[in-house]
Amino acid sequence: MTSKHDDEYAPSTAGWVRDQVDKVTEAGTTDAVSIQGMKVVLMTMRGAKSGKIRKVPVMRVEQDGVYAAVASLGGAPKNPVWYNNLKADPKVALQDGELHGDYVAREIDGAEYEEWWPRAVAAYPPYAEYQTKTTRKIPLFLLDPVK
Repeated sequence: MTSKHDDEYAPSTAGWVRDQVDKVTEAGTTDAVSIQGMKVVLMTMRGAKSGKIRKVPVMRVEQDGVYAAVASLGGAPKNPVWYNNLKADPKVALQDGELHGDYVAREIDGAEYEEWWPRAVAAYPPYAEYQTKTTRKIPLFLLDPVK
């Protein structure tokens, strides 16, 4: 049984994430924020442990209406918390600029990974360096639009 509190938004414990989410919410567009001068999109998902609504800005990696989410955590040895959220419940709301859409996230590997990793690095070149900092293969999710 779920409680009525499950749909409450729970701000991130990371200050920079809270600040970016607040700016996007206030402005109504992800154009209000960037990371190192590069565009981001805002993913809204359900927390795997808390069941609460979580929001996280990620680098904008998009091709033909399909988005990728790169679980880099700056090359840390572990995945970002949102990785577990998407594995537990792949339904995601995504905001790109003023556009909103519903998506289903799926982790990719093999040929799809080989196709999308260069796109991710082109969108945000530090990803290449991040991969050299960790022994884990940085996970990639494709966010397929819900039709």
